[in-house]
Amino acid sequence: QVQLVESGGGSVQSGGSLRLSCAASGLPNSEICMGWFRQAPGKEREGVAGIDAHGVATYGDFAKGRFTVAQDNANNTLYLQMNNLMPEDTGTYYCAARLDNSGGYYCVIYHGYKWKDWGQGTQVTVSS
Repeated sequence: QVQLVESGGGSVQSGGSLRLSCAASGLPNSEICMGWFRQAPGKEREGVAGIDAHGVATYGDFAKGRFTVAQDNANNTLYLQMNNLMPEDTGTYYCAARLDNSGGYYCVIYHGYKWKDWGQGTQVTVSS
């Protein structure tokens, strides 16, 4: 059973930085997509960043140039470095995983494919 546990959320001022972590366990021995999503109150969930087994990363438009996704395969940990945070980045951030039998196509965060496994989320609050 896949388990994803996020950490690293918190409250920062506009322009600040946070680093989120996602500890993964129970992942199948196959190529896996890992990703970050977020949801603000009253808004739909949106893709932040996705990364495939070969380290190819994609980002939502709002994340480009500010956020960086990385994975430590040896420790089954996914990271999201967020810089220059703005109040509109406030929300709950979720780690997600899915099998990739598409050569990375399913991992592209803005392709909108369904992701199977989800963490509980970590709250990020950015004040102006």
